[in-house]
Amino acid sequence: MKTFAQTSFAEHLGQVFGRMWCGCLRLERKMSGWLVEHGLPAGGATALLWIAKLMVVGVLLYAAFWLVLVLLVAVIAAWMARDSDDGASEEWAVGEQAEHKINPGYHPALYNDAPDSRYADPQHDD
Repeated sequence: MKTFAQTSFAEHLGQVFGRMWCGCLRLERKMSGWLVEHGLPAGGATALLWIAKLMVVGVLLYAAFWLVLVLLVAVIAAWMARDSDDGASEEWAVGEQAEHKINPGYHPALYNDAPDSRYADPQHDD
């Protein structure tokens, strides 16, 4: 037992989950007793409760599978969007060859550069 009365968030959360677990066990015993009262053998009640638990776990695993699959598709789509080829022409310029492109006042015609997608050429707009 702690010497001071204040409990941490983790301890409080553990106590809440412990009470929930005890409540679930109490409901399970109550359900088993109700099934036995209504003519089901004790072994049959236990088996039926285990089947119900396994079905719940199966549904949760099924939902988790689809959730992970959707999350995986979203991550792959984001990864592909990040690595898209939008700036491929800029990646080929190396060192000093590309430095003038980031300076203010840059225009591709002044440096005899290849056409830059950031600047529209009114002569070639068809």
